[in-house]
Amino acid sequence: MSVRDMVEKDYYAALGVPKDAPAADIKKAYRKLARELHPDKNPGDAKAEARFKEISEAYDVLSDERRRREYDEARALFQSGRFPGGSGGPNPGGSGFGGSGGFGGPGGFGAQGGVNLDDLLGGFGDMFQRSSQGRGPRRGTDIEAEVTISFEKSLTGLEATVRIPGAATCATCNGVGSRPGTMPRTCPVCRGLGVISRSQGGFALSEPCRECRGVGQIIEHPCPDCHGSGRRAREQRIRIPAGVADAQRLKVRGRGSPGERGGSPGDLEVTVHVQPHPVFGREGPNLTITLPITFSEATLGASVKVPTLDGAPLTVKVPPGTSSGRRLRAKGRGVPKTDGGHGDLIVTVEVTVPKPSDLSPKARTALQEFALAHPGDPREALLEQFGQI
Repeated sequence: MSVRDMVEKDYYAALGVPKDAPAADIKKAYRKLARELHPDKNPGDAKAEARFKEISEAYDVLSDERRRREYDEARALFQSGRFPGGSGGPNPGGSGFGGSGGFGGPGGFGAQGGVNLDDLLGGFGDMFQRSSQGRGPRRGTDIEAEVTISFEKSLTGLEATVRIPGAATCATCNGVGSRPGTMPRTCPVCRGLGVISRSQGGFALSEPCRECRGVGQIIEHPCPDCHGSGRRAREQRIRIPAGVADAQRLKVRGRGSPGERGGSPGDLEVTVHVQPHPVFGREGPNLTITLPITFSEATLGASVKVPTLDGAPLTVKVPPGTSSGRRLRAKGRGVPKTDGGHGDLIVTVEVTVPKPSDLSPKARTALQEFALAHPGDPREALLEQFGQI
């Protein structure tokens, strides 16, 4: 791919973000597309694979502040017709180097034109050499994975097995990428170097070989298991801390894809999904539970037992005159905190009303006597506000 080829591409459109998108939005858009287009999710889909490479190339440039700035500047020059060979804007001289003044004339690349060709090609060439097809050491990419754990395990922590896509050497082809019994052949265009040199406007430019995409080899018979990538999914054990929340992301440094040409490995980012519990809920560091109590317990007060997840029930005191919806707090019986200690257990009481069919004659008589002895109307004040008494 030549420098001009890169400048002609709209990396923002590839990721579906505006040109002024902040770095966080660019990263979010790339992650979403990468999950949808990853080869492991679309085996044998050439179109998805091409799109995956396209967004990877776009993110590789736009995620780096300096390279993004150089890309924007070079693309602006290209669109204005002042980039070498550019056709985006007016070019009266028709030479591809600005106006009729050439290098030194108005609109050209000399000092009077305000743009130095050496600076332009040098800066953008640096960006090009640092791209994903460069030949220097390159840090491995970050890998995203997901794991689902139970509600109970989210409170105690555990070691979990995470399936990582495309991160280990394929055992079928031993990382070669070719079907067993075959071997890649040396690229006839670059002769295995991965780069080719060409002249443009009197300048010698090196660029990755288009035929082999900078690899130096051509795989004619891809491995059926890794589809020519030389890598397969693998499993990895990670430690999930106590108190992890649903949808929380954990970063494990150095456990992502291996680096290239001596580069450091990327990171592993794991999204934890916590299964809901049929009884307990969670509010930040606090556990929650809804506890049914009787009418007499709510009226007279009582000490009642509350189930817990540690195997022993907890006794809480219900104050006299407690209404449905009141929240009682048991200190330190909630979720473990990362800085030490625990949250609280929030108990929401719910006064149960017996069905008429469940009342014994004695209980019915007692309720009738209570109603006569306590004739107050709890709705009186409410109706009085609207003058409807």
